[in-house]
Amino acid sequence: MVHPLWWDDAAPSPAPPELPARADVAVVGGGYTGLWTAYHLLSEQPGIEVVVLEAEHVGFGASGRNGGWVSALFPVSGDALAARHGAPAAHAMLAALRESVEEIGRTTADEGVDAGYVRGGTLVLARGRAQEARARSEVAADARWGGGTRWLERDEALERLAAADRPGRTVLGATASPHCARVHPRRLADGLAAAVRRRGGVVVEQARVADVVREGRTHRLLLDDGRELSVGTVVRATEAWTATLPRLRRRLAPVYSLMVATAPLTAQQWDEVGLADREVFADHGHLVVYGQRTVDDRIAFGGRGAPYHYGSRIRPSFDHDDAVFAALRTTLRQLLPQVELDFTHAWGGPLAIPRDWHPSVGYDRAARVGWAGGYVGDGVATSHLAGRTLADLVTGATTSRTELPWVGHRSPDWEPEPLRWLGVNAGLRAAVLADHEERRTGSPARIAPVLDRLTGH
Repeated sequence: MVHPLWWDDAAPSPAPPELPARADVAVVGGGYTGLWTAYHLLSEQPGIEVVVLEAEHVGFGASGRNGGWVSALFPVSGDALAARHGAPAAHAMLAALRESVEEIGRTTADEGVDAGYVRGGTLVLARGRAQEARARSEVAADARWGGGTRWLERDEALERLAAADRPGRTVLGATASPHCARVHPRRLADGLAAAVRRRGGVVVEQARVADVVREGRTHRLLLDDGRELSVGTVVRATEAWTATLPRLRRRLAPVYSLMVATAPLTAQQWDEVGLADREVFADHGHLVVYGQRTVDDRIAFGGRGAPYHYGSRIRPSFDHDDAVFAALRTTLRQLLPQVELDFTHAWGGPLAIPRDWHPSVGYDRAARVGWAGGYVGDGVATSHLAGRTLADLVTGATTSRTELPWVGHRSPDWEPEPLRWLGVNAGLRAAVLADHEERRTGSPARIAPVLDRLTGH
């Protein structure tokens, strides 16, 4: 199937509510960022009038298509954060993300959201000497920032995930981080929307905003079907779709990540594979791959590799790429040859990358406009922190979150086309070539330092 596995058992949308004539806050975008913002606004200031406007259905974008990693990963490394913002700010940022992983678990439990949250941590294999060198360096770097990532020797790594050796890809160990949970992405989005509604928020699906007109201290939102809404504050939570907005086309680059899913494995097959603690898994290659053991005992496995599309275009046809799907299936079969894998689903979708790979949260108090995004694919926990921070900023609260270094950060715009197309796709190709060189030589790729600089490390 070409639609996300996560949508198979999606909760039916409730009867569409009437769009109110006015509200205190309008959140544009019904993904995690928008829903967490609404949830925390309503929790911290009961009685506030909040409307979430979603062009399709909640969880339509990356929030309902992702790999289900609730991780404390941040696209900018601790060392790079410290170089930009100072060591105390870096410590605070990374600690806040680790806390968000736990908070999502507490909130889903408190709200009765059956999102399959299991905090099993992250297991990232080191396959070959070059990956081992990067992995050990990551453990040392993470220790400087209190992350708790540790190195596992080969036997312990294979006990956790029984991965096969391949030429140039001998499993030499793994890194293990406790700061990650697995979830069912769409259930999390649907559950958050239900929690927002229970608190008095209005969630309107099939409500595409065509324009926002500022009128003194208020904003008039014009929907493409002719409806209108007057609000005091607007929060933009559009992530990859930000690139489709006329005045923001170069703010973020939408890059596609694709996934496949297997049929459910038997208990005997899982005994042969591992992942008994529901760890999410990956490897230390340059080209990103990621996987999880799903709530119904499938393997959902994804990765980058699809091209960036000229002009930052986003189209349903881009969700499907037979070559990338075939590569993902082959990679997973080579990783786990001991079990027969039948594949049932394949899908994709865009994620958003800022020019400096630095996510941001912002609020213009004079204009009464907030925004957040640019998560570079690590957005499940990051969007929670962003939503809670936006709620603080909108309500005027001064908290530890509003002092974090990503608040007010402004990434430079991407280059105009065709430079953007050339640069993004050249970076993708460089990652592929770097992995190939490392498999062949066993040494770190010569282009690796350039890739690290490009990706915020």
